[in-house]
Amino acid sequence: MSTTGNGPELPAQIDTSVAHSARVWNYWLGGKDNFPADRAAGDAYRGKYPLIETFAKESRDFLRRTVTYLARDAGIRQFLDVGAGLPTANNTHEVAQRIAPESRIVYVDHDPLVLLHVHALLTSAPEGATAYVEADMRDTETVLTGAAKTLDLTQPVALVISDVLGHIVDWDDALSLVRRLVERLPSGSYLSLSHSTASDEAHRAVQDEYNASGAIPYIFREPETTVAFFDGLEMVEPGMVSWPNWRPDANTGTTTARAGWGAVARIP
Repeated sequence: MSTTGNGPELPAQIDTSVAHSARVWNYWLGGKDNFPADRAAGDAYRGKYPLIETFAKESRDFLRRTVTYLARDAGIRQFLDVGAGLPTANNTHEVAQRIAPESRIVYVDHDPLVLLHVHALLTSAPEGATAYVEADMRDTETVLTGAAKTLDLTQPVALVISDVLGHIVDWDDALSLVRRLVERLPSGSYLSLSHSTASDEAHRAVQDEYNASGAIPYIFREPETTVAFFDGLEMVEPGMVSWPNWRPDANTGTTTARAGWGAVARIP
């Protein structure tokens, strides 16, 4: 990533000497918003567990298919993407507005590097709108107050939480966050949520090593636990499944390793 000449000025709080999970993820997805420490950490992880790059792409493809379902089949025109991360390909607004240009999307993140590149998330079809709320996703009041400037929260909204809740180490905190947001959305809204787990013990060992490196940790959780995010909601078929098994299409990869699970559910 360029930081000189015509490149963006980096905020002082961005430490480029320590790997950052969002930037490592961006690197695995082929993005350019990363630094040598991120690439070194990503290469080290991939060297010990080569499937990680495939898992990152499967997670992103789960987002593409679920947003496609919500816009095309469920008729949703408002999206609240919490913990959006760095822009890559098939961002939520791009997927939704390809189907329904009038869709309105609000992204939420508090990473200063995401804010630096927010222009890539704020491109919109003229019929619709995109906006960005700078907030910690756990601060649900700030999230919802900010979202209400672009979205009509009396009408159905798709709440998108794409593989970020592992960064909240305490399970009760993660569960409470989701429930607080869901409770404030009207009937007919949807929750689309995914979460990583360990594909095998080698995967878990490499993640534990990464978590101990000083980078922001990510906690794996089993689907038997994370299905609780959907308690009281109306699960959309096929329910809670591994990423490649959620309504696969012609562009879905064929890896069957159990690295991440997700679901879509309607808020009654």
